[in-house]
Amino acid sequence: MHVPASSEGTVRRRPVQRRSQERFDRILDATARLLDEVGYTGLTTKEVARRAEVPIGTLYQFFPGIDGLLGALAERNLEHFIDRLTRRMEAERPSDVATLVDLAVEEYVAMHRAVPGFGVVDFGAVGREDAQSVHLLDSVLENNAAVADRLWALLGDLIGGEDRATARVSLHVALECADAVLRLAFRQDAEGDPLLIAECKKLLRGYLSAE
Repeated sequence: MHVPASSEGTVRRRPVQRRSQERFDRILDATARLLDEVGYTGLTTKEVARRAEVPIGTLYQFFPGIDGLLGALAERNLEHFIDRLTRRMEAERPSDVATLVDLAVEEYVAMHRAVPGFGVVDFGAVGREDAQSVHLLDSVLENNAAVADRLWALLGDLIGGEDRATARVSLHVALECADAVLRLAFRQDAEGDPLLIAECKKLLRGYLSAE
């Protein structure tokens, strides 16, 4: 089993004290809001620091630059998604793949609608395919493969079946499909085209439930 490792250069120093954590979070919050306003091309460390109300030197204590900010934001989004999905599973106790698919898609859609910057950086840099951007979460795996690893740790017992190796590959393929369809849904409609979201659920239910 590959254990995801943080992408090289994402964070220089992790906050330990509460005050440092608050500054770290403010920097990522400012990054997310700026991404919604100006996208990648207008994002600068100087403006992020100004919006976060921290000295530029404080930003560079935590992050090596723009790619580090994007990677840390993607990591935070993934952690929040896993936490949300875990809580839904604990509350609703899904016993089949179809219900599990619905919960996962619904949590992703809810985050896309409500979380600042998520439409630009969800678990990766949307629309960017350069070497750094496709490894925001992991220095070895591409972003979706790293997400699939995290989801497998959470969902593997429910979708694994007898051939767990094949089921794990299927989860990765399903994630790639969901990524494409859901991005299309939010290009068509800022709130997510409901027909495309429904089709995404249908596609994933059929694929992951197939013997």
